[in-house]
Amino acid sequence: MSLSQRIVRGVKATFGAELLRLGAQGAITLLLTRVFLSPDEYGLIFLAIAVFSIATLFGTLGIPKSMARFVTEYRETDDTQIRHIVRSSIAFNVVTVGLVCVLFFLFRGTIAAAYGEPRLEPLLALGIAFIVVKVAHGYLLIAFQGFGEVTLTAATSTVSSVGRLGFIVLFLIAGFGAYGALAGFVAGYLVSVAVGGYFLYRILSSYPATESPEPGLSTRIGRYSLPLTASQGANVLYKRVDTLMVGFFLTPVAVGFYELAKQISTFVIAPADSLGFTVAPTFGEHKSSDRLERAARVYEQSLEYVLLVYLPAVAGIVLLAEPGVRFVFGDAYAGTAPVLQVFSVFVLFQAIDKITNDSLDYLGRATERAVGKGLTGALNFGLNLVLIPAIGVVGAATSTALCYALMVCYNVYLIDRELALHWRRLATSIATAGGVTVAMTAAVVALQPFVTGLVTLLAVIAVGVAVWAVLSVASGLVDIYEIRTHI
Repeated sequence: MSLSQRIVRGVKATFGAELLRLGAQGAITLLLTRVFLSPDEYGLIFLAIAVFSIATLFGTLGIPKSMARFVTEYRETDDTQIRHIVRSSIAFNVVTVGLVCVLFFLFRGTIAAAYGEPRLEPLLALGIAFIVVKVAHGYLLIAFQGFGEVTLTAATSTVSSVGRLGFIVLFLIAGFGAYGALAGFVAGYLVSVAVGGYFLYRILSSYPATESPEPGLSTRIGRYSLPLTASQGANVLYKRVDTLMVGFFLTPVAVGFYELAKQISTFVIAPADSLGFTVAPTFGEHKSSDRLERAARVYEQSLEYVLLVYLPAVAGIVLLAEPGVRFVFGDAYAGTAPVLQVFSVFVLFQAIDKITNDSLDYLGRATERAVGKGLTGALNFGLNLVLIPAIGVVGAATSTALCYALMVCYNVYLIDRELALHWRRLATSIATAGGVTVAMTAAVVALQPFVTGLVTLLAVIAVGVAVWAVLSVASGLVDIYEIRTHI
């Protein structure tokens, strides 16, 4: 199978799973916001999940990504070490998760008291189970990526998505409220861990066993996980600490608005997420075989497609956020709209980062990436301290978008240092994508006064997508023949 066929197959599998995940997540979001929970309760759940995410970071410590990096390398050089790599990484994570869970149990009351939210403590009691299954679930997804089995990643992710939806609905109908919703998350992840664990066992059984592990290999896995841990820590600063700070300075209702805006942005990110997850390991393979020129072309084409899709997406979010939130989630969540408009910038740079971030790990640039993420993560924390008390929840979105943009620009610079990108060609593609965006924006602005409900909103979106599609093909940015060849 050629590289392009592998990438297309992987993107189709992960994007299909991502669509199912997003469909399930969308159903969960609509059920929680429109049927079962108030904005206050909705915000409280995701404030608890933000707390769990901090604990999950320390329970993971970058070990899974370090394992995936060495699995990718040793699949090409010495596959007798594969079982040892996986066993060592699992042993590391069992120890770290155990320590984190003990500490979390001991300090859950202190955490709830710091937020002045007695309702938070029962949710935190479920946090121990959430941390364990979330770490295991994340480990499996990254392991399958390292083995080049993205279809198994898709299968495990799909089981998780469908399982969460089913259990959340079951527990909410049973009348358990916010606690039942959180228990549904735990149960869904648990089922996916059981399924994914079986898949991983089958993969490992296909590799030869060895009684003589390479000396120092476990130490190298642990050492390489350190910069990855720092990088993931900065990632948590972007994705969760802002939520914690909104909850600390403002209210659970504000957390609800902020988290809903972030969840909407994840729907838009799905195609880039699938593409980035699939192409990242190929950079490690190209570097191992000294084919950096080929790796550069893969990255350039990925970047062109991402910009073609997400420049218009940003424009659409800015123009249609207010009626979209009002007609889909109800007037009670209208405060989400201005946050979502600011987050449109975050969406664009997150899409670029999806094809850049993991690729740096596989190119051996994890340390440099960690430095950039750490510095901009610290800047994000500082800006949140200033902006949230000053301008509220929009301040948190502004800080996150700005600092994330700086971090992504640095990551692209690192990719360029490694692969020597052709910027003249990229500039031409970016300018053309910008022209397509301007034309699509003009069409949406002209039709915006006709948006009076959900049906007309969808109609205007459809017109915008049609204008984008026609111009993308006419400009030569999208090759219909190539698409038909790979589908």
